[in-house]
Amino acid sequence: MNEAIPLNWRKYPERYRLEGSHCENCGKDFYPKRKICPDCRRKGKIIDKEMPRKGKVMSYSVVYAGHKDFEDENPYHIALVELDNGVKIFTQLVDSDDIEIGSRVKKVFRKINSSDGGVIAYGHKFKKIPDEQAEM
Repeated sequence: MNEAIPLNWRKYPERYRLEGSHCENCGKDFYPKRKICPDCRRKGKIIDKEMPRKGKVMSYSVVYAGHKDFEDENPYHIALVELDNGVKIFTQLVDSDDIEIGSRVKKVFRKINSSDGGVIAYGHKFKKIPDEQAEM
């Protein structure tokens, strides 16, 4: 049995809802989740918080020869995305051949991988927002 199957379910909120943390003391958001605020330390009160679904590309790279598990996706884009709340995450970009630094992107739900037993793991990736919709 694939050891990743239980991991996918344990990480459900993070992978499916892009859930991170929020410190009620200083107001900062974090992704991935944290148990302790790095600024407030013990004085911080950490709660779960869903991260924004939109952001902008800060930097990106095109992977031409990726890991063997992603051979069918070569070439693909990975990016540093700053979410609308200021949190920065690394993510894969999909359906985005015309990506540029500063492009507006939104979270989409896509297949991450599948096991030999047929179990498919899904999660978040990001997709460029068409220019006419980016300002909305």
